[in-house]
Amino acid sequence: MQTLQQTHKIEDLEKKDSLLEIVGDKYCRVILDVLKDKPKSAMEITVETKIPISTIYRRVQMLHDNKLLTLSGLISEEGKKFFLYKSKIRGMKCNFNEGKVEVELILNN
Repeated sequence: MQTLQQTHKIEDLEKKDSLLEIVGDKYCRVILDVLKDKPKSAMEITVETKIPISTIYRRVQMLHDNKLLTLSGLISEEGKKFFLYKSKIRGMKCNFNEGKVEVELILNN
């Protein structure tokens, strides 16, 4: 049985450039991949991917600024706040033809 994928076509040229930059970054790709099924904290991402925590925070900020992550906060029993991140996308389709770039996001249901 085939499931339908929800997609969102990007029209704004600046947004397309930002998304292409993100998909070209190996750390962003890894982060989006590990966050597609379950929300995780920055520390969980670091442990799972072996990417330095400072890099995780920079890339998570970039992904959040580009509206590719959802953010939720929790407070531990000790009263410490921490955030969980989840990918809003499962993938991205890009096409370059006759000087035109098409970008379509495959949404994470």
